[in-house]
Amino acid sequence: MNAPDTPVPAPMPHVLNTYGRLPLALSHGRGCWVWDTQGKRYLDGLGGIAVNTLGHAHPKLVPALQDQVAKLIHCSNYYEVPLQEQLGAKLCELSGLSGAFFCNSGLEANEAAIKIARKFGHDKGIEKPAIIVYEKAFHGRSIATLSATGNPKVQAGFGPLVEGFVRVPLNDLAAVEEVARSNPNVVAVFLEVIQGEGGINQSRNEYLQGLRALCDRQDWLLMLDEVQCGIGRTGKWFAHQWAGIRPDVMPLAKGLGSGVPIGAVVVGPKAVNVLGPGNHGTTFGGNPLAMRAGVETLRIMEEDGLLANAEAMGRVLLDALQTGLADQVASGGVVEFRGAGLMIGIELARPCGVLLGRAAEAGLMISVTADRVVRLLPPLVINADEARQIAAILVPLIQGFLAEAP
Repeated sequence: MNAPDTPVPAPMPHVLNTYGRLPLALSHGRGCWVWDTQGKRYLDGLGGIAVNTLGHAHPKLVPALQDQVAKLIHCSNYYEVPLQEQLGAKLCELSGLSGAFFCNSGLEANEAAIKIARKFGHDKGIEKPAIIVYEKAFHGRSIATLSATGNPKVQAGFGPLVEGFVRVPLNDLAAVEEVARSNPNVVAVFLEVIQGEGGINQSRNEYLQGLRALCDRQDWLLMLDEVQCGIGRTGKWFAHQWAGIRPDVMPLAKGLGSGVPIGAVVVGPKAVNVLGPGNHGTTFGGNPLAMRAGVETLRIMEEDGLLANAEAMGRVLLDALQTGLADQVASGGVVEFRGAGLMIGIELARPCGVLLGRAAEAGLMISVTADRVVRLLPPLVINADEARQIAAILVPLIQGFLAEAP
């Protein structure tokens, strides 16, 4: 027995401490609302970080997934998976590209894109292929995708990083042209159309058009990471479509499965034959349950007009935020509003991580990224009343935060 003054050691956690979690657990959701295990309701302004495209417990998605679970969840890629062909055909139809490889996450999709670029270079006789990547980028946390990422904080402690990446600032075409002149080993340009983790930083349309032309001249692959900004979030199927271009390689994930883990790499003619049998693979990728989730997500999005809804509700939400925070913009407390459709960032003048917990206390789920950017990624099924409710909760929280002494 412990002596009275001997402290009792706290029980060891059974889950590694890799997340700075808030002290709440969710039990269920409906549409754009979720409830915690204590019965408190929250308006979901985060969508599982752009994952829950159709919100929670969508009445068309739930029975489709129940039907698939009762049929076949997994069967291995040793055999044909008809739902892979169905989803691949749909993604090619929507993107104008040629083929797809299916995996389990955005990280895996980006890892596959890196492998495609390297194999593309080796096939051209380049012994050490290099890929142009970007400041403030985020492509994942594997060693290769971490190396492509442009955030020293998440890279710290994991060196040595993988070589073969050349970093440039976003929206600076001259910087890319300089690399083209000085580095004959470059084989691809790899960027997010909208940097999510980096603070909702947008690639300008004319910049994307310039990259497309440069990649064509140099015989490089243009690889556009649409993991967070794709699948209708900006009001088009893929964010690069606002620029009227097509990539050669396009990683997808997050919203494609409405919560079921899924990743995909969709490729155009220049990259469609780079990988062959034995070059790449996955155990769980392309399983029938994930493929059904993807097929049904895209079907429901079309039936319910969710691309138009994302664009329209994004305007409603942004207008409400800009109106409510006009004084803070004038005073410099709010630096900038950024984003497109239902991918919105509000940059504040100082770090604002404390707002994550305050928003949860007020019944709203948000994200804070890049230290001082409030990020909103609500489900694409959100309505105008719910969009205005997000602003009604968030605006006074930001006002109160900015009124405090730094």
